[in-house]
Amino acid sequence: MAEQHPQVPAHSVPDSALRFIGFLSFFDRYGTPPMLLALSLGTSLDFSQAVQLVAAYSLFYAIGQPLWGLASDRFGRLLVLRLALIGAGAGALASVMFSDYAPLLIARCFTGLMFGALYPTLLTLLGDTRHGVERARGLSDLQIYSSLGTTLATLSAGALATYLDWRLVFALPALGSLAALYSLRRLREPEHSRSSFGLAAALRPMNLALYAIVFIEGALLMGLLTYVVPALQRSGASIEVAGVLGCGFAAGVILGARLMRRLVARFSRTCLIGGGGLLLCGAFLPSALWPSAGSYTATALLLGATNAIMHSSMQGWATDIAPDARATTVSFFVFSLFAGASVATYISAATAEQGHYAQIFGYGLVFSLVLTVLATTTHALWRKKTPDN
Repeated sequence: MAEQHPQVPAHSVPDSALRFIGFLSFFDRYGTPPMLLALSLGTSLDFSQAVQLVAAYSLFYAIGQPLWGLASDRFGRLLVLRLALIGAGAGALASVMFSDYAPLLIARCFTGLMFGALYPTLLTLLGDTRHGVERARGLSDLQIYSSLGTTLATLSAGALATYLDWRLVFALPALGSLAALYSLRRLREPEHSRSSFGLAAALRPMNLALYAIVFIEGALLMGLLTYVVPALQRSGASIEVAGVLGCGFAAGVILGARLMRRLVARFSRTCLIGGGGLLLCGAFLPSALWPSAGSYTATALLLGATNAIMHSSMQGWATDIAPDARATTVSFFVFSLFAGASVATYISAATAEQGHYAQIFGYGLVFSLVLTVLATTTHALWRKKTPDN
């Protein structure tokens, strides 16, 4: 009998399952924004209501984070993953069945809640079952396939909704959830340490400041990203071309990640947060002042690079700020990120319906400057009080 590699337990989740579920979660997350216009034309929804579907999805994606983390520690990672996939498939099917605003809104809220469990649970499973090089490879693969999910959704969702049927964009994740469940059929729960819910440690003043900062970051980085493809379509780009140009975000993530490997060895995290913040300002500048297909493409590209540099640095801060309540802190961090995205999308929906994308990105520019100052100075203050970091 072949000997198992000591760093990859027999009950470890297969690479193929990790990659596919990572791909699936991001395909569903980014599948709706490219088809906002088609959705408003093919249903009884107006454009602002279609935007609200995205915002509601993000909100419930965020709300579920602390709950999924608790359930994962209490009942097991694979149980949570399987239940979330069942719920995600059911929510996606419900999204196919309805075309009126209220039932479709409920379906997308439930779907966001379920899909919100997938990626964090995958990260936890990698931490439980992989070590050293194997863990690094697993995380790298997960990032690559998640970016592929974002890219394919951006490229195809608008065209599928326009030339075939918008329901198909929701039906594909339902089929994917079924396939993912099948890939997990023979796995058993990996061993992991049981951790307590360190609420007090996760709610220290500096932690609360971090959550407030990442709330703003989520509003700008993820909330306003929703409007890149609709803005491209408004500028005259066809659905197919808008999808291709909108993939500048994924290209920015890949290029930014490669650059980050060099920067992280040369600059402190404070500098990287500040530099990433300036990059975020640069992302909104052309679209706010010179709105065009070219400027919106530049915005998508630079938002992706900001995600790879600034947001990854913020993630590192979240894992270090409270070692005695790391899991709880990270869950609140993710909640704040997606809550910010949801609030920003809700607030700007009416402006987007009128096609005033330059105004939206102008607000993004102003708040990006505020975010850069807040994030950099707060991290520098925390680092001064915590010299080991």
